[in-house]
Amino acid sequence: MPSPDEKILPPQAAQSVVQLGLRANWQQFTLLVIVNAFVGGMVGLERSIVPLLGQRVFGLVSTTAVLSFIVSFGVVKAASNLFAGRLSDRIGRKGVLVVGWLVGLPVPFLIIFAPSWGWVVFANVLLGMNQGLCWSTTVIMKIDLVGPARRGLAMGINEAAGYMAVSLAAIAAGYLAATYALRPQPFLLGIGFALAGLLLSLLFVRESHGHARQEAAMLAAATEHRDGSAEQVQRSDQRPATPSFKDIFWLTSWKNRTLFGVSQAGLVNNLNDGLAWGVFPLFFAAGGLPLAQIGLLAGIYPGVWGTTQLLTGALSDRIGRKGMIVGGMLLQGVALGLLPLLHGFGWWALSMGLLGLGTALVYPTLLATIADVAHPDWRASAVGVYRLWRDSGYAIGAGLSGVLADLFGVSWAIGVIGGVTFLSGVLVSGVMRETLPARR
Repeated sequence: MPSPDEKILPPQAAQSVVQLGLRANWQQFTLLVIVNAFVGGMVGLERSIVPLLGQRVFGLVSTTAVLSFIVSFGVVKAASNLFAGRLSDRIGRKGVLVVGWLVGLPVPFLIIFAPSWGWVVFANVLLGMNQGLCWSTTVIMKIDLVGPARRGLAMGINEAAGYMAVSLAAIAAGYLAATYALRPQPFLLGIGFALAGLLLSLLFVRESHGHARQEAAMLAAATEHRDGSAEQVQRSDQRPATPSFKDIFWLTSWKNRTLFGVSQAGLVNNLNDGLAWGVFPLFFAAGGLPLAQIGLLAGIYPGVWGTTQLLTGALSDRIGRKGMIVGGMLLQGVALGLLPLLHGFGWWALSMGLLGLGTALVYPTLLATIADVAHPDWRASAVGVYRLWRDSGYAIGAGLSGVLADLFGVSWAIGVIGGVTFLSGVLVSGVMRETLPARR
């Protein structure tokens, strides 16, 4: 007996239908996981040593000046996310991915040969473009491939690969810096990451836009079948017009309460990640830790974040999105609040682990929520808008924590950001509705 969806399609169309699902697309999905690991490795190299590079090699005294490279990274990455989403809907996904790698290729060379701090800031402009174009596109392509049933799992795998690579690259960079020097040795890895990502994307990654179109067609057909009469709904070949980009922007940013809650949570999540990237190495160094231990602590946070996303993304497909987002934001706020109150490698490692776990509860679940709400025809644009707000948190977090650290001290900066994170979880609890279809 054919399923309802199968009866809607004529025999000739059924043979040409693009298959959705993780099992049907496991080869391309796995390839994109590997590509995203190289994307994560590019930014992971900076997380343990670039703030120290600013202080020890270029003689920067102001924390705000040191964190300027994160501000440039965050602003450009946020804007690149927006363009990546829109361009992916208009021209396809693969071209955007390849351009992102071409932009990222000069980054390690610029840092290796930088004669002044301005070169490092410019390198992070290019790195922001690389991360925005490449990471956004791998997210969108995985959502395309898996279809609606396993979005949380897909996002968990994607973010796990990216942030496990961030963790390993941060630890490796700390080890190489402690063994040799702050440059060039750690950034030689970046040259390999960029070349591998570019070649895999150019030669082996396939376009996935057709999968999104297929999901949209299936959605229209399922709606028509559910209502029971073609006369009661629009015909599937007369789908509603895609909203304008302006409408998508305001819908994702403000008008839809759930999407607003998700967007502000993403911004605050990366606000505290900007703090972790720029301030934590300085905080741990002031606490007397050597470079190798600083690199290890810088790796624990994204390491726990990355590995546990393999569980949390799939878990959100079972128990729902809202509770995990609220709980994750509250846990991050508590972990940040504990950090200035504790001292020593062991206690700081515990705080980093809790921060990583809280982030893992939130990160893939936010992306899955966007995919639940947005229609396949404009989903990539909605993801781009969400990631615009989310990654602007890097710039806001770095700027705010730098000013607070210069005025009141690093501990105050960490405490204030922790409080903001906790309040964000409370806000999500008030405005968001559950989006997992089985739990609505």
